[in-house]
Amino acid sequence: MRQGRRGCRQFRVSCGTDDVPSVADVIDDWHTPPADAAAHFARRLAMETDVSDVFAAMESGTPGFVLLDSRGADAWEQGHVPGAIHLPGREIPVRAAAELDPAVPVVAYCWGPGCNGATRAALALTLLGFRVREMLGGFEYWAREGLPVETAAGVDSPVPDPLTVGCGC
Repeated sequence: MRQGRRGCRQFRVSCGTDDVPSVADVIDDWHTPPADAAAHFARRLAMETDVSDVFAAMESGTPGFVLLDSRGADAWEQGHVPGAIHLPGREIPVRAAAELDPAVPVVAYCWGPGCNGATRAALALTLLGFRVREMLGGFEYWAREGLPVETAAGVDSPVPDPLTVGCGC
């Protein structure tokens, strides 16, 4: 095993000629200490939440955060999470300070897993000093789980996608 400039030794793998481990080498290495893994997962949970946890918090009546939909106007009008505020990601630098209380944490969402709009919104908000978590799954998984969706016509719950029901986590 060679100790490379970029830390091949930390992965306990041999390195190629450029001292960078391959993806396969990193995936096959099971030597990460449990404390390092625990710190990693705790850090992720400190920055992320999911639709089920957001729904439960919103249903409690005192979620402890403001829910922010960072999608554009057309997407918002198609449907959004009841109780969310609409602040498109591109408008955050201009509007957030006037519209959000910096003492209240923010949970940001966008369309879904194939979109990084919530990540960009969270970054923009944290750069302005807000405490933020990203809602994993976004509006897509909110709707797919059959949770309430608000439109101009009112609030309705779509039929849940059978692939999302019964996770139990």
